[in-house]
Amino acid sequence: MLTDGSVVTVRAVGPRDLGELERLHSALSAEDRYLRFFGAASDTSVERFLRRLVEPGGAAVLALGAFAGERLVGVGHFEVVVPDVAEVAFLVEHARHARGVATLLLEHLAAAARRRGVRAFVAEVLAENAAMLRVFRDSGLPYEARLDGPSYQVKLSLDAGEPYYAEVSDRERVADTASLRRVLCPSSVAVVGASHRVSAVGHAVLRNLVEGGFTGTVHAVNRRGGEVCGLPASRSVADLPSAPDLAVLCVPAEQVPGVAEDCGRLGVRGLLVISAGITGRPAITDGLVGAVRRWGMRLVGPNSLGVANSDPGVRLDATFSAAGHPAGEVGLATQSGGVAIAVLERLAPLGLGTSTMVSTGDKYDVSGNDMLLWWERDDRTRIGVLYLESFGNPRKFAWLARRFCRRKPLVVLRSGASPVAQQAALSHTAAAVTPSSTREALLRQTGAIGVDDLDELVAVLASLSWQALPDGPRVAVVSNAGGLGVLTADACARAGLEFAALDRSAAELTTLLPDQASARNPVDTTAAVDAGTFGRAVEVVLHDPAVDAVIVPLLRTAVGDPLPGLVEAVTRARAAGCATPVLAVRAGQQESVTSLAVGEHRIPVFTDASLAARALADVTTHARWLARPQGVVPDLAHVDVPAARELVDAALTQLPSGGGWLDPRQVQDLLAAFGLPVVPSTVCTSEEDALAAFRAVSGSAALKVRADGVLHKARAGGVVLGIATVAELRAAWARLAAEFGARFRGAVLQPVVEPGRELLVGVYREAAFGPVVVLGLGGTDAELIADRSRRLVPLTDRDAHDMLHELRAAPHLVGPHADRPVDADAVVDVLLRAARMAELLPGVVEMDLNPVIVTDRGAQVPDARVRVEPREPDDPLIRRLRL
Repeated sequence: MLTDGSVVTVRAVGPRDLGELERLHSALSAEDRYLRFFGAASDTSVERFLRRLVEPGGAAVLALGAFAGERLVGVGHFEVVVPDVAEVAFLVEHARHARGVATLLLEHLAAAARRRGVRAFVAEVLAENAAMLRVFRDSGLPYEARLDGPSYQVKLSLDAGEPYYAEVSDRERVADTASLRRVLCPSSVAVVGASHRVSAVGHAVLRNLVEGGFTGTVHAVNRRGGEVCGLPASRSVADLPSAPDLAVLCVPAEQVPGVAEDCGRLGVRGLLVISAGITGRPAITDGLVGAVRRWGMRLVGPNSLGVANSDPGVRLDATFSAAGHPAGEVGLATQSGGVAIAVLERLAPLGLGTSTMVSTGDKYDVSGNDMLLWWERDDRTRIGVLYLESFGNPRKFAWLARRFCRRKPLVVLRSGASPVAQQAALSHTAAAVTPSSTREALLRQTGAIGVDDLDELVAVLASLSWQALPDGPRVAVVSNAGGLGVLTADACARAGLEFAALDRSAAELTTLLPDQASARNPVDTTAAVDAGTFGRAVEVVLHDPAVDAVIVPLLRTAVGDPLPGLVEAVTRARAAGCATPVLAVRAGQQESVTSLAVGEHRIPVFTDASLAARALADVTTHARWLARPQGVVPDLAHVDVPAARELVDAALTQLPSGGGWLDPRQVQDLLAAFGLPVVPSTVCTSEEDALAAFRAVSGSAALKVRADGVLHKARAGGVVLGIATVAELRAAWARLAAEFGARFRGAVLQPVVEPGRELLVGVYREAAFGPVVVLGLGGTDAELIADRSRRLVPLTDRDAHDMLHELRAAPHLVGPHADRPVDADAVVDVLLRAARMAELLPGVVEMDLNPVIVTDRGAQVPDARVRVEPREPDDPLIRRLRL
């Protein structure tokens, strides 16, 4: 998408595009021709130049064109001039200047160049060509420009990092929101298939548009004509008086491609396909996708419930929902129309509603990522909600969600985790990675709040809407029923909340409450206190600095009702500036969540203490994520990426076509290229080799078998430690040779490492999510103990720190109570280097550093396995539509 929201196709130009190239260049103004060719280039030289662009140039030359339909509106190309450096140039149709064509081409050229091993672009730009200089300067790539006579010599580094992707994401947001205005804020809508039958979907959509008070123009299209919902119906799209911003297709699946083509030809740029039965039928799917691509339309669906926007200036309800769309501050995007209806029906009784709702359906184009871009700058959206059954581009989602969550909360309703056949696990790392565990790592990394059901979703939305975020995890429970208070305390413990020590409040509570009451947390006021006393007890706890949130389970009894006291207490506390969150629990109420008015404020009231605790824990986790440092992807010293790439490429030429495991020498060299603390090893194919290597070892040595089919050497009995003499080495060699027989292929000899904690650091490339980094307890019992933390790449220093502290064993490894503390910085460094390898070397599909032996003075890697496959580098954040 360009900055104005229009869509172009970016692809390599070839011989069939020569005519369009000639047309583009012949239409140049004199000024544009001068800026492009540094003078009055002859027609012959221009023709020769154009023919070179369309000729196959291998890896050294690439020309990309931006096409609006079949019309070429811009071209960019690079040509390698010296190893790792290519010269780049651009030309854009004058009418398309300042719409981001050159910038978009630069992004795609840079990604393609990186795949070819190019590390930098150079360009010569005339000093008066301010627009082109601005494209380079604002790209986000490291930029140098030196004035040399009448022109600037420009150099761009292609080693993209966080600043570059931030700029790309900002540009995508501008373009994406511009294109989505036709879908979410249309000035006119046409319903194609607006049936006369009241029970038909097309009739329902048109009725909702009309009765919902849409502020724009509504058109009906029905092949029989007549009148539908009080509107005259055109017989076809072609008969419409003008092109609507949004066309809603409610026609049989077989008719969708033809109608989509008619819409594109008329000038429609937003398409909402309600029709189902398209996915899984290639001819229909290809026809729809082809029309959308050809005419540059944005597509919601197919198989969509519709879209809605409650903005008073729009009032769009292009759905067939009967639930209505009450206005509110929740942005909702869901693949399931049924889930959307269920959420809307649950929000309405609470006085909550949506700013925008998009049912993405089969998600051919517009997705949750698009809605994150829209909601991020939409002042009417305060909270985002996503229901995703699949992730189309998880790494882009991770980037966008992390940025979104810094501004607004994001709640993700997890889909059900049905049993999934797991890939054959060839390492401890692979065994530790599952789709559900990766999804949880993704949510944790981005700051999104993951919920498991509609009750929890509504509970979290109520808490976020009506309460401030807690400052920490310390909760106090105040109840007029001791048993209910204890059950609530148990629920808080299960949810991972901490209990506040009421040292400051205890004396005042003891004075205030009867003798049989409990002033300790959970506070039991007893049922005998009146509402005013109960309220004062709540107020005392609210003002205690050791309390971050208060849960108040209460019961109405024949003696009295504590609820008015709670209302008065919270009212006074809010008036005094106390924003500590309050959640109430009233067992027996029919709804899982209701609200209680407290002056100008509201507090959520739950029927179940467990639900209240889960909701509080969810928002507390989000608050903690917000409060922590954001972290950076640091520059790492002693990393030789070219050498590592060369090693992987060389190994792939020697391995079978599908790749395989690197040999120990290659593993050692690869880890060393990324600065990982690998223990020096020598591959020995004979006893004489082992003896020669042993003489170079100071101290004792370890001998590790190399045998066919042996993946975990220690478990197979293939490791001999503490070899101090030649005789012991000979005996160890003989034992391994005898034990493994025909499978024996030699051994690896290395110095014995100082004992320490054994950890596992691994990488596994998950099919949908890309590289996943795993940390856990290591050694032979790595899978048995199963204490793991996971993150996706790119990994920040904060992510790595959190991974270590998430382990259940963390208190025994780091911190004041660790019995044998480890060097936390060394663990973080190993994690960052392993993640960087996975990020920069797509051919590394699996890596097992097990064990990583960590002491209080550093870390060492005595054993590792690396599996490689032939894979093209991919840029998951490059701007492209899903279609």
